[in-house]
Amino acid sequence: MGVTITILKKLLATICVSKPLELSIEKLAKTVGVSRATLYKYIEYLHRAELLRHITYEAKRFKNIQKPDKLYLFNTNLCDALCMDCDLGSKREIFFANQLGFAHSIYYVDRGDFLVDEKYTVEVGGKNKSFKQIANIPNSFLACDDIEIGFKAKVPLWLFGFLY
Repeated sequence: MGVTITILKKLLATICVSKPLELSIEKLAKTVGVSRATLYKYIEYLHRAELLRHITYEAKRFKNIQKPDKLYLFNTNLCDALCMDCDLGSKREIFFANQLGFAHSIYYVDRGDFLVDEKYTVEVGGKNKSFKQIANIPNSFLACDDIEIGFKAKVPLWLFGFLY
């Protein structure tokens, strides 16, 4: 039992310090020291326990695409509890996914960070984030940290906290 707990802690800590698409399942399994099959089980257990959020690539809904999924800690409190150096961009994305994930479908996409309810493309970033990554995408928005008031399609990230 103690070995499994140690492996799960190592898995959570590794995800905490990594950017969401930085780790492949193979690399993560090697880092943690388990087989791919065991890692998939552990990810599922941690997802059901609301310690991890597993977000799939949007096109995987229709095709068998071998694109990796994004793995996030379930909420930003876990970042502070599990690691000293959590990436700020990842923390913003964790917050956004946590606030919308309970009542909305969330996928990740090539352009933008998230596809919400199969309709809205959202790019998450800081106050200086531009529309460059989501230009010409209908129903696209910026969810920006460090701003108090939004304008047009630029929405303060903190406002998504009211959706929970």
